[in-house]
Amino acid sequence: MTIRVALEAYTVMAKHGYFPHEHEQEQPFVFSVWATLVDGDIAESLENTLNYADIQIAVDHVMLESEKPILLMESMAQQVADILSEKSQVQSLHIRIEKPEAPLPHPGGLAVVELEWARN
Repeated sequence: MTIRVALEAYTVMAKHGYFPHEHEQEQPFVFSVWATLVDGDIAESLENTLNYADIQIAVDHVMLESEKPILLMESMAQQVADILSEKSQVQSLHIRIEKPEAPLPHPGGLAVVELEWARN
């Protein structure tokens, strides 16, 4: 049996991005995070699973408590994975970050970064 816990389409307004002008005004970053749990007995105990709030707290920590702007979404995803992978009940993570207002040379398209992590 496989159990996944997820938080989808969580939007955080933050001043991150590669270009200096992206650090002047907040823009949306949309996170969807799926965690596959280690096989085991959940036993109706929150300690044996991953609380949705833990995902939201990890994203908030990375996006809202950063000392300086994060330049790449790849780094954002890695930092969220670093936090959530510390939880022993997490076997693997899939993190998707969308940046709907990314500075692109032409109208259209959606900038996306995805990260896959698995416990060895």
